[in-house]
Amino acid sequence: MIIKTFTCGPLGTHCYLVGCPASNDAAVIDAPQGVTFKLLKHKEWKIKMIFITHSHWDHIVDAAKLKEAFHIPLYIHSADEENLKYPGADQLPLFFPIQPAEADGYLKEGEEFHIGELNLKVIESPGHSPGSVCLWFPQEKVLFSGDTLFQGSMGRIDFPTSSPPEMQKSLKKLSQLPPDTKVYPGHGLSTTLAAEAWLSH
Repeated sequence: MIIKTFTCGPLGTHCYLVGCPASNDAAVIDAPQGVTFKLLKHKEWKIKMIFITHSHWDHIVDAAKLKEAFHIPLYIHSADEENLKYPGADQLPLFFPIQPAEADGYLKEGEEFHIGELNLKVIESPGHSPGSVCLWFPQEKVLFSGDTLFQGSMGRIDFPTSSPPEMQKSLKKLSQLPPDTKVYPGHGLSTTLAAEAWLSH
């Protein structure tokens, strides 16, 4: 597994390119502002799909551009689709216009995707937003947590569509994964589940 991190936009939002060295197939996780230009330079990878962990504006700014540039499908949880199609529908203020994007498929609990020889499983993790998801690679013990889990903290739960009870359930679910799981969040530094011992409480 190859992981390349691109930090873009005014909120320092991470986009991850996840690649399979055996096939050069890759997927993109989240689409912050300006990442399309950066990804176009990486012609060595055959980017096959885009996964959006949740639809808050800083994670979807380049969603439509990525689809158009690479001619690839985009996946999101159905509960966050409206804000992808109508940016600002989640009642969060937009600081500039965002091009709407269409989903080509939906991310559901337990659904599996293949990136070359890599196997990805979807974990629904609502709380920060209704359709937040985490993307779990069980063989590699790697988790892309979006804005559900950060190093030493969790995603905000004071937004109009957030839910503290749902976030509590989601964090408990993540705490059941192997402790040596490496976590790549939507912002900030990577961590491990073992380092986030507070999750079990």
